[in-house]
Amino acid sequence: MSRISNCFEQLEAQNKKALIPYVVAGDPVPDVTVKVMHKMVEMGADLIELGVPFSEPEAEGAVIQVAHERALEHNVSLRDTIQMVADFRQNDKTTPVLLMGYINPIEKMGYEEFAKLAKAAGVDASLLVNVPPEEGVELEIALRKQDIDTIYLVAPTTTDTRAAYLCAKSTGFIYYVSLKGTTGASTINMDEVETRFNHLKQFTKIPMVVGFGIKDGASAARVAEFADGSVVGSAIVQIFADNKDKPDIIVESVGALISEMRTAMDLVSVG
Repeated sequence: MSRISNCFEQLEAQNKKALIPYVVAGDPVPDVTVKVMHKMVEMGADLIELGVPFSEPEAEGAVIQVAHERALEHNVSLRDTIQMVADFRQNDKTTPVLLMGYINPIEKMGYEEFAKLAKAAGVDASLLVNVPPEEGVELEIALRKQDIDTIYLVAPTTTDTRAAYLCAKSTGFIYYVSLKGTTGASTINMDEVETRFNHLKQFTKIPMVVGFGIKDGASAARVAEFADGSVVGSAIVQIFADNKDKPDIIVESVGALISEMRTAMDLVSVG
């Protein structure tokens, strides 16, 4: 059983939902990333999304775009990001880690090499924003050979036919984007998200999580009422932006936010 499947199975047995934080590898400096990853797990994160720095992250809002820029100032590459996962694995063999980003750096590296390096480092899944399944067959095959999951995004505007196809192609879990547009939205209508989410659940038997617009314990807990997990990105990355020159404060502040979300989510009755 994969780390991701095992994680969701254990959470279900404990009547809990997944808390999935996102950080950009190398933001604001490379030696902070692994420390933050461990701190997030310590404070209650179940899976980690590690963003691969890219020069044109078109799906991201302003907060995360600038985080990519900060990481690129230190020349953090796809290879460096994979190495961070390997470093994380020295002390954590169980927490699933997925790489989230764009196909461009992977194409440059080569699909087979990427898949082999990712597997050796302990990467569990890949979520690429700018690759529809029809154009990602070769990469998907390379990842499948290494038992790395391929995760796809489903959006509010996705038709039922398309959603069924994306759900069938996804392994590990499915990422439901709660709103139209980029990451970091200020408000979302949770009732609308819940209605659409519940409609889409008919197309899959694997877990489905919600991301975009989740920024605190209250919003994470609201999502936990109906989804299998809550993804938080911009709220965490904003802490990096506010404390660029204070790595210790970054680690502790991110840990505090994760703790708040974990506590709020665990108070939700999911029976």
